Amino acid sequence: MTKAATILIADDDRSIRTVLTKALARQGYDVRTTGHAATLWQWASAGEGDLVITDVVMPDENGLDLLSRLKRLRPELRVIVMSAQSTLLTAVKATERGAFEYLPKPFDLNELLTAVDRALKESKPSKIDHVAQSNHEQDAMPLIGRSPAMQNIYRVMARLMNTDLTVLITGESGTGKELVARALHDYGHRRNGPFVALNMAAIPRELIESELFGHEKGAFTGAVARYAGRFEQAQGGTLFLDEIGDMPIEAQTRLLRVLQEGEYTAVGGRSSMTANVRIITATHRDLRQMIKQGLFREDLYYRLNVVPMRLPPLRERPGDIADLVQHFIQRSAEAKEITPEAIDRLKQYYWPGNVRELENMINRLCALYNEKIMGVDLIESELAEYSQQFKQDNENTQGALQPVGPALQESTLGDLVHRQLKNYFQAHGNQLPADGLYDRIVQEVERPLIQLTLKATGGNQIKSAQILGINRNTLRKKIKDLDVIVMRGQNWE
Repeated sequence: MTKAATILIADDDRSIRTVLTKALARQGYDVRTTGHAATLWQWASAGEGDLVITDVVMPDENGLDLLSRLKRLRPELRVIVMSAQSTLLTAVKATERGAFEYLPKPFDLNELLTAVDRALKESKPSKIDHVAQSNHEQDAMPLIGRSPAMQNIYRVMARLMNTDLTVLITGESGTGKELVARALHDYGHRRNGPFVALNMAAIPRELIESELFGHEKGAFTGAVARYAGRFEQAQGGTLFLDEIGDMPIEAQTRLLRVLQEGEYTAVGGRSSMTANVRIITATHRDLRQMIKQGLFREDLYYRLNVVPMRLPPLRERPGDIADLVQHFIQRSAEAKEITPEAIDRLKQYYWPGNVRELENMINRLCALYNEKIMGVDLIESELAEYSQQFKQDNENTQGALQPVGPALQESTLGDLVHRQLKNYFQAHGNQLPADGLYDRIVQEVERPLIQLTLKATGGNQIKSAQILGINRNTLRKKIKDLDVIVMRGQNWE
């Protein structure tokens, strides 16, 4: 008969010890429990136990410190860490110090039983990155939130820290995509290397390849000196490509080649360079839909989407609002407080701008209002003013959609294509054109579309970008490149 595995449990909460004992005993395990780290250490030192489940906060020792000692004494011993201190740093430190699994409290019992089963079946000892065991206690908290959605993100991030897996972060604007990318770098094994960020939407299309891969002197007009691109700048570290959905198809092809071969060549260069970087990308766009539209390469998508991470909008985690507000207040120079009623009102708001919008509001209230205590009336008036503006903008948005369609229909797309094809055939002796039709059609449609949208929104570039589904920086670039007339109010500029 096979001997039952022995599980050692350390938790200062008697009720948790009782629940775990009953649940694990029903699975056939031999269970021993204690409320003190010292007793657990004594058992483990004597060679007892096949698996350890420990809390972080105990009366005589921090569970994470105990974890480090256990892994040095018995590297093969699996340890599952539980904690009510459900922060990213707790998850990171537990993973760094060799925990087999980290579970936030309150935990899902079935999930814990599954983790126990996996831990006892695996034979390879956990790797401990001793270099990574730096003291994060004084570090600024990179992410805030204890909601189940954020806990899942923390656990995934903790597992990714010391890997070079490519990560694709998706989520609405203002959800903290760059914060996640920076945290993956700052707490990972590449932390001593550079973190280089590039926003695809902020770079002119014709300069993206040069920005990414660099260029040699004389590679093109204006290249008066050699330029080290972002790949070269990020050597040994992390390259974060924000708004990857705005990357032109041509640049997508070159990026795919780098991901496949691990090498790249500067614009105008001849020798290949090795790309020793970790790639993290982010977007607020639906890349699958862009693939269907022919705007994003499917093969590149699968290369980037090795580990997908979706950041939830703030409205999906209202329970985190109180912690976020307190964090933003503490970072301000003003000694302010906020009432529970005001927090409840903030939880009811939709937050289209997500965490960034909440941060801006709290910073504004701390700076502009003299009241030491921010009550529900203050929050109500602030939200009412914003909601009215949002309503007006929405009405403008609905109105904007009316003139755009009919204006474009004055010359239907079919007529436009027919006219361009006729011009091509005449110019090429009735031979089929090799290329150029796509660009001509886009140029003829794009300028009036942008101009009419701006006209309908009274020149509001933010709302126009939202209607068009493009980044505001992209819109500004197109306005300049296409020489679009911008209207404000009722007058044309």
